[in-house]
Amino acid sequence: MQPCCTPGHDPATLAITAPPPTARSQAALRAAKQLIGLPGGRFLMGTDDADGFPADGEGPVREVTVSAFRIAPTTVTNAQFGAFVKDTGHVTEAEEFGFSYVVDVFLPASLEAVSQAVPGTPWWRAVSGATWREPAGPGSSFADRPNHPVVHVSWNDAQAYCAWSGTRLPSEAEWEYAARGGLEQRRYPWGDELTPGGKDMCNIWQGDFPVRNTGPHARTGTAPARSYRPNGYGLYNTVGNLWEWCADWFSPDFHRTGPRQDPTGPATGTARVMRGGSHMCHDSYCNRYRVAARSSNTPDSSTGNIGFRIAADTPQN
Repeated sequence: MQPCCTPGHDPATLAITAPPPTARSQAALRAAKQLIGLPGGRFLMGTDDADGFPADGEGPVREVTVSAFRIAPTTVTNAQFGAFVKDTGHVTEAEEFGFSYVVDVFLPASLEAVSQAVPGTPWWRAVSGATWREPAGPGSSFADRPNHPVVHVSWNDAQAYCAWSGTRLPSEAEWEYAARGGLEQRRYPWGDELTPGGKDMCNIWQGDFPVRNTGPHARTGTAPARSYRPNGYGLYNTVGNLWEWCADWFSPDFHRTGPRQDPTGPATGTARVMRGGSHMCHDSYCNRYRVAARSSNTPDSSTGNIGFRIAADTPQN
């Protein structure tokens, strides 16, 4: 299955084994300490909105219950991921493969000319040397954006980070419960209007897609992880900015008859769930910056618009 908004590897070819838990470094302990506790409960998951994509499995709307859990207010940043790499020596799958996918508008002409376009979505280029360290390919650096979300990380890379920090990825149901911020069946985490009072509420593509981005983060693509107003639960950028990996295998229909209490998706699959949309979303092509929208990619895939946020169980007294 070809994901809608992010190119990927098909089929998955690498698998990183997460290291066994060891004594936590101070950096790892700090990564887990920031999590926000949520009480859990019942909520209406999914949407039957006419603007949705039924083939993605956005609907039907169904009542789901999640147990109490904790989740990070932001996606993992470059600084946080750098601390993990410093502690563990982790090598990402993009580094193993030798390339990752970058949108052409972020590339210098010389690099764009030698980077292969992705069939069907030619604005995406397979860029040799593009990694979390050099997000726009050789010559770029994450050093000038330590508080931006880390990108060019696969689902497997995210799992390794979770093993280091003593956390996990949120389930898709947990992610949507948290992303809604307590609002029921609203299109966005703040309500139903994209720009209430003309105010930008998230980082999505503005202008002529995919030729010209006139938004405030057109140069970097991503916005800092704590940009814009947080939702009602204190989470930042749950829509727009970048796609976020979830724990679940993806299925367009498993949820129709699957569990309603703490669902975790099908037992097997070929692609993992991604949620939230990204800075590449535009209503002319992919309006998946709605809170109920979903997509997927193979667990070894990485691009300049995929990252993750961490979660954890609520400690038992």
